[in-house]
Amino acid sequence: MLFGLLPVMAGSLEVVNDTISTVQSQTTVVPPSMQKGEVNFTAIAKGLLGLFSLIVIAFLFSRNRRAINWRLVIIGLCLQFTFAILVLKVTLVEQFFDYFSSFFVTLLSFTKAGSSFLFGEMVNIEGSLGYVFAFQILPTIVFFSALTSVLFYLGWLQKLVYVFAWVMKKTMRLSGAESLAAAGNIFLGQTESPLLVKPYIEKMTRSELLCLMSGGMATIAGGVLAAYIVFLGGNDEMLQLFYARHLLAASIMSAPAAIVVSKILLPETEKFNEELSLPKEKMGKNVLEALSNGTVDGIKLAVNVGGMLLVFIAFIAMFNYIVQNKFAEWVGLNEWAISFSNGRYDGFSLQFILGYVCAPLVWLLGVCKEDMVLVGQLLGEKTVLNEFVAYATLGEMKAQNLFHEQKSVIMSTYILCGFANFASIGIQIGGIGVLAPSRRTHLSELGMRALLGGALACLFTSVIVGMLM
Repeated sequence: MLFGLLPVMAGSLEVVNDTISTVQSQTTVVPPSMQKGEVNFTAIAKGLLGLFSLIVIAFLFSRNRRAINWRLVIIGLCLQFTFAILVLKVTLVEQFFDYFSSFFVTLLSFTKAGSSFLFGEMVNIEGSLGYVFAFQILPTIVFFSALTSVLFYLGWLQKLVYVFAWVMKKTMRLSGAESLAAAGNIFLGQTESPLLVKPYIEKMTRSELLCLMSGGMATIAGGVLAAYIVFLGGNDEMLQLFYARHLLAASIMSAPAAIVVSKILLPETEKFNEELSLPKEKMGKNVLEALSNGTVDGIKLAVNVGGMLLVFIAFIAMFNYIVQNKFAEWVGLNEWAISFSNGRYDGFSLQFILGYVCAPLVWLLGVCKEDMVLVGQLLGEKTVLNEFVAYATLGEMKAQNLFHEQKSVIMSTYILCGFANFASIGIQIGGIGVLAPSRRTHLSELGMRALLGGALACLFTSVIVGMLM
């Protein structure tokens, strides 16, 4: 099935043909992420306005505003700031993350060795996003899924998760289950992380359940993270290291952010289980079975990602054909859209609509007025479609040098770094529902709120990073 799909994708994805090939031709000089020693008070002021705006949005959608634990909210935001400052400002921690990022990049080379054996010279074809995506990016998902499965079987991943869970439980006074789930989401996907708390899901409170779901939508899985590194960095090792560092930081920072937002949307009012213990079950009876299970799951995920990307890009083309080429052309909206956007858009397209609808929000977050429509379009594409489509668009925009500030590119990287889209609601209901069938109704009821929580968490992270730039 996978091999039958790949050639189709290679041709179908030509609509975003320049995304990776142009990234590969960019300079190998890593863009400056932070200027140490400089304080930008304007950025800080706009960032504080953005944080306040996001908190207000969450507050307005809260089910029990009087029960909100503002101590937890403040501590969660402080944790985010602490992580951001450590990762982006403290040299020793920076060096550690650079080392960890280089480890990820090295692993990518192992994936290429396997892909070269399987696909031959097709792996090295440049200039076509279809080939690069099919023969370089999708294989990384399969490899990292298998690697994660083995690490889970050996128990190494759980120990790393336990450290993060212990910190969040002690500082934010969470239940043991939601602490483990929130920490697990940093490394695992939205359907794999719940395995860490499988024994507790049946008896979770509704607030804990929302925290589990929001955390899954606010972070990304290791396999997808590796794919994004190739997506944004191409074959340029320096660019891969640069984006690996920011993507890792985004996943870590979004974990406490998801807790903060979920506890505003649905505060805890029930008694919860404070026990913090790791599950005994493993993904297989031995290493080889774990490796096989991870590979099969990775293939399913790769096919799912490729299929969704193909369908969503085709959907965009169909929408624009009907709305832009027919309706808007007939009533004269295309000329108005071109004039209104100063030629940035070629008509009344889906991209135009999403860009201008989301522009005010991203401006509040600290994005400059010159780039707010572009970043707004990315936010809209990620939420309505998925993050892979949005990252493809981000690559196109970078290739065409459309951004006024490098800061907008970095903030976009953080905004898109999560599974917060409508499709994820169904994925979570199906994935978590299998582990706890009796909670399927509650999962369905909390789906839209979890989507809002995951989206706001990514925005929280982006704002904080923007304040430090």
